[in-house]
Parts: sequence; C-alpha cells; structure tokens
Amino acid sequence: MTPPLLQLSDIHKSFGAIKALRGAQLELRAGEIHALMGENGAGKSTLMNIIDGILQPSSGEIRIDGQRVQIDGPATAQRLGIGLVHQEIALCADISVAENIFMARTAQTKRPLMDSADLVARARAVLAPLAEIDPRLPAGRLSISQQQLVEIAKALTLDCRILILDEPTAALTELEAQKLFTILRGLAARGIGIIYISHRMAEIFANCDRVTVMRDGQHIRTDEVADLTPSDVVNAMVGRKLDTLYPPKMNGERGAEILRVQGLTDRRYQDVSFTLHKGEILGIGGLIGAGRSEIARGVTRLEGAAKGRVWLNGQEVVLRDYADCIARGIVYLSEDRKGDGIFLDMPIAANVSALNLRQVAGRFGVIDSGAETAQAQSIGETLRLKAGSMGHRVASLSGGNQQKVALAKLLAVKPRVIFLDEPTRGVDVGAKAEIHAILRGLAESGVGIAVISSEMPELIGLCDRVMVVSEGRLTGELSGPDITEAKIMTLAAPGALAASRNQN
Repeated sequence: MTPPLLQLSDIHKSFGAIKALRGAQLELRAGEIHALMGENGAGKSTLMNIIDGILQPSSGEIRIDGQRVQIDGPATAQRLGIGLVHQEIALCADISVAENIFMARTAQTKRPLMDSADLVARARAVLAPLAEIDPRLPAGRLSISQQQLVEIAKALTLDCRILILDEPTAALTELEAQKLFTILRGLAARGIGIIYISHRMAEIFANCDRVTVMRDGQHIRTDEVADLTPSDVVNAMVGRKLDTLYPPKMNGERGAEILRVQGLTDRRYQDVSFTLHKGEILGIGGLIGAGRSEIARGVTRLEGAAKGRVWLNGQEVVLRDYADCIARGIVYLSEDRKGDGIFLDMPIAANVSALNLRQVAGRFGVIDSGAETAQAQSIGETLRLKAGSMGHRVASLSGGNQQKVALAKLLAVKPRVIFLDEPTRGVDVGAKAEIHAILRGLAESGVGIAVISSEMPELIGLCDRVMVVSEGRLTGELSGPDITEAKIMTLAAPGALAASRNQN
C-alpha cells in the first residue's frame, strides 16, 4: 500500500507544566481535503506549528511518504513541500500586495533589482480566481477579508505538496469561500494534501473528505465525513452533548423602538435608514465590501463623516464622535478583535474598564484596582469568562474567551445598543453557542442588538430580522421564515437594488 503523504504519531508537546499535546496523531492522504476540528485550546494550532517547524515536539514521530523526517524550522518545512496559512494575518502593511505574495521568492533571488512590473502581473494572475485586488496597493490599506485572501494567494504560490489552512474563511463571505473551495478541490485533484482547520460545520460537510477531531491535546476520532453528522462532530469536540448553536428566537411581538437611523450617508453608503427594537436581534447581511461594517462604524462615528439623523428611545441625538456614542450607550464590537477590540498585553480587568475609567477611579482620579477587578469579575461571571485571574493578560486566553473580554468591555458602560461585527469569527463551536445565548439574553433584557455576520447559518439561526446591504444601499429586509440563504443572497447580489426597482 502507498504510505500516507503525511503521518504524525504519538506527538507530545509541553510548555513547562502545561501539556498542549498528549499523544496526538494525524494522517493525511495525497489528494484529500482533511478537516481538523476541535475547540480552541484543543491543540490544533500547536500540532500545525509542529508540522511547519515553528515548534519542536517533545516526543513523537513525523513521516512524509513513509520516511521519518525532522522539521527543524519553517525553511525545512518549505523544502519538504509544506505550506501553512496562519489564522492570524501576518502581512507587511507598508509594502505592496505583490511584494507580500512573492516575499519568499524575492528573498531567494540573486537579482540585484526587482522587476516590479513582472511581480505585479504575476500577483494579479494569482489573485484573479480569488478577488479583484490591486496588487500595487500597500497591504495595510486592505480590509481584513482582502488581507486574508492575500495570505491565501501567497500560500498558493508555494510549490507545496502539503497545504495547511487555519480558519481561512473566517473573514470571507460565502461567495469568497466558495471560490476558495473551487481552488482547493483543483489542488486536491493534482495530488496535493490539504489540512483544513475550521469551526464552520457546513464547510466541512460540503467540501472535506475526512475529519479528525481533537480534544484536550488528544486525538479523539478520524472518520470519513460521509459517515458522520454535524452532531457527531460537535459532541466529539466538546465531550458532551450540545443540543443547539442557536437559542430560541424572539417569542411574540418585538418591543418598543430603541434606535432609529434615517438617511445615513457617506461616500461608501447612501441613504441608509433602519430601526432597532427591544427584544429582537437585527442581522446585517451582504457581501464583504458592500458597506455593512462601514454603516455600523458610521452610526457610531468611528470612521468617515456620516450625515443623517439618529433617534435613541424616541429622542433625536447628536453624535459627534465615538465618545458621544459611549456616553449615550451606543457601542461597537470590531470584527478585528485583536487589532481594535482588545489590548492583548494588558490584564483582563484593565481591558474591561477601558471605555469608562471613571467607574473604577478612586481618589484624585487614580484607578482603584480593587474596584476594577470586582467589575471584571462580575461581568466575567455573567459571560462565563474562563480565566484564572482578572490580572492575567488577555493574550493568554482562548479565542472565545478573548471575544468575551471584548464584549465585557462594552457591557461595562451599560450599553443601550450594541453593534457586533462578526461576533463569533474564529471562535469554536462551544464558545459560539455561549455567545449566541449571551446575545439573546441581552436582547431579552432590553439591549438593542445588531449583528453583522458573513456566516449565513448565523444570520438565519440567530437573527429575528435581517436587513441586507448591497453596494452601499439597503436592498431589502427579511423576517421570520423569509430569512433564507436564497433570499439573502438574492438581495446581496450586485445590482439587487436596480433589479428590485425594475420589478416594481
């Protein structure tokens, strides 16, 4: 029999007293898309970093084509035909997209000067199947989703036999994800083995051949995807039965109007008007780049110079900047959690108090550390935040718990309205269910909740009403049984507004 393309056996890895991997194993066949699943902290990223040579195992064996290998660094991994796309974007912001894509090859060339025109042309060809991105732009000017696509394009230029993708679609729309899977299936048909890490169950069952589940640093099971149900995978991941990702929707009529936005206009969106009511979760759907995040950031005055009128609980309010919004109780949770949502190197307690230091200030305006810790503990308990101490750095937490800290920071100001941009991006299935339950609880308590999401199941399963944005304009609103993937995509498609006007 032909040996597996890649085989890891009895892999152990310890960081001091912490055992990150305990006898982990994985087998990858040539030409397959192999899903690797597990909650945050299960050991997936540690195992992938070992394959890529970033970390060395404490013990265990790695074989490629049946031959035992030692991968002592990323350069060795690349020579062995291994390519890794990390979950965290690591582009150089100040150089062009083209230079980022071909950085490894440019560094290896012996030419004294770089042929910029050739580099741009090759980058454009690599990007074409994924997205329309100008390869001459500095990477730092791209959106998060565009940066993710550049990271993927960079990996596709490597001459690899083993491709590892860690949450590659977390920042992508359904359409962009579909384009990516078309490319991946083409690579698999050429014999490339692909390890695909994702928390999106629908992606796994639609596109992967086999799935391996890890929990607590150990191998739990490996099966053909066709032989499993989503419930089988979820239960293996969490070690318990998880009945549903989504809590029950609003029961009965929605409550009084909390927020009204009328005629919101900026250069990226025009004449946006909508309302948000007590008791409901409002979804904001559409393709990435349609203006969803820009609208939320415009309402909260975080960017641009939006014109329009805003009413809060029936009273018109003037919002000049984000400080005005915070004072009124209108807050925003960024899609870029680590860039804008939290301070990774600061303690949990300091993160939670960051938007309103007056609440924890003692005499002479000095922070009362006891009050700060007590506030963080109180909100943390409400959110089921898992942390040994409120003094621990946020960077030490799992992705799901980092997201809870970002949410706790907003709750500390006792908000009336929360705009949440991709609230469960990069979060495992267990934490995702917890966050959904938290949002429903907040809505039921009278807080206005608006959720921007690129995950179609999240919009459909969580939201009571969905407004859809296309090319900077609202193209329609769906509620109840009308919230379906087909109807959302019809309204989200370019030209949807013109099509709707023609029908009318």
